[in-house]
Amino acid sequence: MPEAQNDSKNKLAAVLIMFYGTKPTIIMTERPKNMNHHAGEISFPGGTWQEDDRDLLDTAIRETKEELGIEISRNAIIGQLQPVTTLNSGFTITAFIAFLDDIPSLVPNSEIESVLKIPLLELLKTMKDDTDPDHKSIQEMYTFRFQDYLIWGASARMLKQIFTKLSVVGLV
Repeated sequence: MPEAQNDSKNKLAAVLIMFYGTKPTIIMTERPKNMNHHAGEISFPGGTWQEDDRDLLDTAIRETKEELGIEISRNAIIGQLQPVTTLNSGFTITAFIAFLDDIPSLVPNSEIESVLKIPLLELLKTMKDDTDPDHKSIQEMYTFRFQDYLIWGASARMLKQIFTKLSVVGLV
């Protein structure tokens, strides 16, 4: 587990990527358009590390409970991705992966506009290079599409890591 040591360069955050069901499905959220950071964006549940969090996994679990009203056990965590840094807000985000048999009813808080239940393999097939000039950076950028929602930025870079791992074993 990565140590949660905040420095002046980047703010630390963590998200939870929850897989569930026999046909792998993930939960993503749409942020309200009036939020200070990442307004209107599609993201995984999670948020900023706080000093009373034991580690970044605690951050992901706490934030997921706050945002969606779902309690995830540390035992449900099956791995984590490489950290991703947001380009505009300077967050370094660690994504943890949880596998659940099913998702109980979710109770989104005010930080969530809507909850998206997305078939993972179908989503991964929509990957494209991000050609939006506003998203240009020194990093490779990607987009994914689910219905009318465009997923880009840090969330898309996390999905690209999942795509790469599943490609190695021939699942996509």
